[in-house]
Amino acid sequence: MSIKTTESESNYQHLEQKETIELLKGINLEDKTVPLAVEKAIPQIESLVEEIVKRLKSGGRLFYMGAGTSGRLGIVDASECPPTFGVEHGLVVGLIAGGDTAIRKAVEFAEDDTNQGWIDLQEYNINKNDVVIGIAASGSTPYVIGALEKCNESGILTGCITCNKGSKLAAVSKFPIEVIVGPEFVTGSTRMKSGTAQKLVLNMISTATMIKLGRIKGNRMVDMQPSNNKLVDRGTQMIMNELKVDYETANKLLLQYGNVRKAVESYKI
Repeated sequence: MSIKTTESESNYQHLEQKETIELLKGINLEDKTVPLAVEKAIPQIESLVEEIVKRLKSGGRLFYMGAGTSGRLGIVDASECPPTFGVEHGLVVGLIAGGDTAIRKAVEFAEDDTNQGWIDLQEYNINKNDVVIGIAASGSTPYVIGALEKCNESGILTGCITCNKGSKLAAVSKFPIEVIVGPEFVTGSTRMKSGTAQKLVLNMISTATMIKLGRIKGNRMVDMQPSNNKLVDRGTQMIMNELKVDYETANKLLLQYGNVRKAVESYKI
């Protein structure tokens, strides 16, 4: 059996003998290769984003599924969509093998259950309008693969993000994204380059999708939720610039209407 790229031997030896500066430079050198690997996958990312946009415009939802680091990254991306883009909670959903407990603490063997992923999706009444993206650096996680196989049988669109070429996960995904980052600095530690690659791709998927759904105006997060003082100030400044009003007026509008878009639109009426 061939060795997965994500499990192949590190290019660096005797790490415990290296000085701190050597370790940091080595990690940084490897990290620099990740955006170039992502760039090669842009056509695959584009195809999946176009399909996601179609389904979300028709009332569908986007689901991320993964185990360990991959699952946590999906949850992070999903959780940031409501405050950043003003969409409702539940439009983008992140699921992790082992449930919420696994977000903070690893749940042993949770990723090896081929049936649990589909069971988890059933709790959300998954349907043909939705999109499910499996995230697994190895491309071999049973929790994710089992869920995507069931999605395919049910006519639900599937995609994936993996860091191995020709994986089983890619084979069961209608729209696979393969970002081949090569050996990790610490052999097999896919929380490093593979995790960085997955995060970059998730950023691209959610951001491009939300822009296509009209959640950005110009280059501004006009639908963001002003949920802390920093965001209140940012929103106020945006309204000031758009309406040419003073800070106090802009701030009152923001607090009254809840986001920049509504504040600006109401003022212009």
